[in-house]
Amino acid sequence: MIQKADNKAREVEVTIEDLPLHCPTPAMELWDTHPRVFLPIENTGEALCPYCGTHYKLKGGAVAGHH
Repeated sequence: MIQKADNKAREVEVTIEDLPLHCPTPAMELWDTHPRVFLPIENTGEALCPYCGTHYKLKGGAVAGHH
């Protein structure tokens, strides 16, 4: 589960329940600071938002079966 954060957080850990991942996330207080962008995190276990630079890391790493 994504924990409450603002969009200034640079490192955010997400779980498989948070997929599909998008930034800003619903937990971000300033959710309307940039357009919503979906981030492909399943294959590598990591994603970087091109708008705000927030680095997302998938707890447990890449999802098996996604190539």
